[in-house]
Amino acid sequence: QVQLVESGGGSVQAGGSLRLSCAASEYTYSMYCMSWFRQVPGKEREGVATSTTGGWSNYADSVKGRFTISRDNAKKTLYLQMNSLKPEDTGMYYCAADPRTSRPCTVGRREIDYWGQGTQVTVSS
Repeated sequence: QVQLVESGGGSVQAGGSLRLSCAASEYTYSMYCMSWFRQVPGKEREGVATSTTGGWSNYADSVKGRFTISRDNAKKTLYLQMNSLKPEDTGMYYCAADPRTSRPCTVGRREIDYWGQGTQVTVSS
């Protein structure tokens, strides 16, 4: 069955770090493209980082060098390590997965079938 459960959000000061986790079912974890998105009220959801089953990753320009997406195959978990956090990183962070290989697995991808419930990240200045 499809399962994506995020955790690890919280409140930190600017410059701090958080690690988000997305626990997936085996079925969901095997999907080609897994991603992290974020959204703030009144704005469109934006892609933050993506990861393919082949080990390729892609990042939004705004987080390059600060965020790292990774997978733990044994735990069927997707992670997002977030360092040097900024107030503009505040938002609800969603884990997502999609099995289709017909589109590139990049942060601009909009064809996403499965979503988690989200975890809130708040960065104060």
